[in-house]
Amino acid sequence: MASSVRIEVERAAKIISDAGGLVVGRTKLQKIAYLLEAMGLGEGFDFEYKHYGPYSETLSTALRYGDMLGTIHEEVKTASWGGYYSIFTCNCQSSTPPESARRKVVELGNSADPVELELAATAVLLSSEGYQDPWKETEQRKPDKAADGRVGKAKALLARFKELDEQKSIPENI
Repeated sequence: MASSVRIEVERAAKIISDAGGLVVGRTKLQKIAYLLEAMGLGEGFDFEYKHYGPYSETLSTALRYGDMLGTIHEEVKTASWGGYYSIFTCNCQSSTPPESARRKVVELGNSADPVELELAATAVLLSSEGYQDPWKETEQRKPDKAADGRVGKAKALLARFKELDEQKSIPENI
């Protein structure tokens, strides 16, 4: 296996280890990784907009290879609504200090409501793509998820991420 694939697997495992060794949900893991990148704290994964917001094919591939190599374990379960979700674990010890901004970003993302995290990360991505009102665009693209006050909760969640954004990489207008 190419050394570049092993490096990508190690990068993906580092995110999971910084989350305490457990992340529930592919979407959640993708959004945590994206916000790390947006804040200048990431592993170098490239992201683009997909149906669930920021998405990295490289990260997705690294997770599959990580499972094959035994570095990362993915357990697929059936959700109560009939779909599937993944539980990612790794036995890696985090080398990131607990008080670091990176670790706090990962922990905040890991404890967040997955839909609110998805909305917040989507707004950040759309802002980086030049949308003047990324929240409005997010609501238009995700009307079902944006309902029931979730946008307000996503904005509050993003404000908590901004408090950890030492480099002020997330624009203030979001």
